[in-house]
Amino acid sequence: MTRPAFATRRQTELFDALVTLFLSEGFAHLTLDEIAARLRCSKSTLYTLAGSKEQLVQAATVHFFRTATATVEADVAAVTGARERIAAYLAAVGAALDPASDRFMADLDAFAPARAIYEKNTRIAAGRVQELIAEGVAAGEFRDVHAAFAADLVATAMVRIQQRIVLDSTGLDDAAAYRELAAILTGGIQA
Repeated sequence: MTRPAFATRRQTELFDALVTLFLSEGFAHLTLDEIAARLRCSKSTLYTLAGSKEQLVQAATVHFFRTATATVEADVAAVTGARERIAAYLAAVGAALDPASDRFMADLDAFAPARAIYEKNTRIAAGRVQELIAEGVAAGEFRDVHAAFAADLVATAMVRIQQRIVLDSTGLDDAAAYRELAAILTGGIQA
């Protein structure tokens, strides 16, 4: 994913601030008036970003995942070795989710369009892990595991994390669950 092209630096700053607000406090309880006041802008300025609160939430969710993807991929590019790349990938996903409050995650799950964005990004992430596993197998760093099966296991765990099942059954928030997944996955497929 690429970073969205905003018309102005101010719009980018507003989206960054909007994401920070939503991550820390959620969004379902906020009105457009409250959002505008918190961002120190007018409602008409918010309407330059999106046509409604629902569209604003969707756009902010896309912005969050695009920004997170760029950060995650930069972390992966900074390391060598398949094990390190997978660990960096999953740890970076966890780190990207660290600022997400329980309220944000609950609001995200309750709002179908935003949940769909999270689910799409989870599928993309699982595909990326599959690529990283396949690279490790090809390089001889991992035992000859079936990369698609290993990625399917990861995808299942990622979906359970996204659906808050892991939180409910283990107490691990999304960020911690991704770190544990990285440790288990990279330790289990070493050559």
